[in-house]
Amino acid sequence: MTDRHVLITGGAGYIGSILTSELLRANYRVTVLDSLLFGGEGIVPFLNHPNFHFVKADVTEPRTVRDSFKRGWQKPDTVIHLAAIVGFPACQAVGRQVAWKYNVEATKSVYGQSADLGVERFVFASTYSNYGLSEDGRPVTEESPLNPQSIYAETKIASEEFLLSKKDSACAPLLFRFATLYGISPRTRFDLIVNQFVLEAFTKRSLIIYQRGYSRSFVHIRDVVRGVIMGIEADREIVRGQVFNLGAENGNYSKNDIVQLVLKRMPETVVEYKDLTFGGDMRDITVSFEKIKHVLGFGTTLTVDDGVREVLFALKSGLIRNPTDDRYRNAQFIVQ
Repeated sequence: MTDRHVLITGGAGYIGSILTSELLRANYRVTVLDSLLFGGEGIVPFLNHPNFHFVKADVTEPRTVRDSFKRGWQKPDTVIHLAAIVGFPACQAVGRQVAWKYNVEATKSVYGQSADLGVERFVFASTYSNYGLSEDGRPVTEESPLNPQSIYAETKIASEEFLLSKKDSACAPLLFRFATLYGISPRTRFDLIVNQFVLEAFTKRSLIIYQRGYSRSFVHIRDVVRGVIMGIEADREIVRGQVFNLGAENGNYSKNDIVQLVLKRMPETVVEYKDLTFGGDMRDITVSFEKIKHVLGFGTTLTVDDGVREVLFALKSGLIRNPTDDRYRNAQFIVQ
């Protein structure tokens, strides 16, 4: 049995389910905390794994982390905090007060409990949405000004500011700003651009595209998981208090670029463009990933075209049934 122990909040979700699998494969002990708002199918295969422990819990509760220990296991070396209300639509749906509770206050609580337990490092999942719109057109770096365009980004920035104020603490924070994810997971999401476009083209044979020229950065979910693991395995003093953009070096695409990749595999799809501007998460930026490449030696292995291909295969083959069900979308967040 290994002595390395990682606790993942939101570990049954889109990222967490793959991260759990990869950590178990690398012989870590893994504790998953999750409220199972979107179900727990993604972690069912691990229930009998000797290095896996699951706790159904809400991260807003004050003793969630403290009460999660399995008898005979040591405290976690690392806490990876993924649990959140993710994305502009979901945060908009629940409102500022609830979004702040789950995304900011919960982060402070989970970090505080982790620090009190003597956890050595705390990994936080943030977003490149924090950059908002790029004014000069140059790639944004970790040092670029933050210009949030949504409640979601505001909550992530507030959490970042709190964690970076703790950068000299014994519990060392490490922050990743993820690019827009795509790809298949045990808990796949279809409210993400690449996955959503493939789904709509497959099920409706049509796409309606807004803001066609807007550029965003994309990264496959398996590359994100690999980057996070590289972060927790790096020398703690090298990554202490660091912020890393995590994405693909050649992963900047416009929406129209994504459409062309979809059309390559489903040429019968009818595409309609509407130049409609609406409020919300208005990202139109190119992101630099030089820092994570230089410091961690990280590079991606999968492309958006790979993602289009695998999502289409999962739909065609029936690996994913009822993909329009609400459980595949974070925007359907319901507070009970």
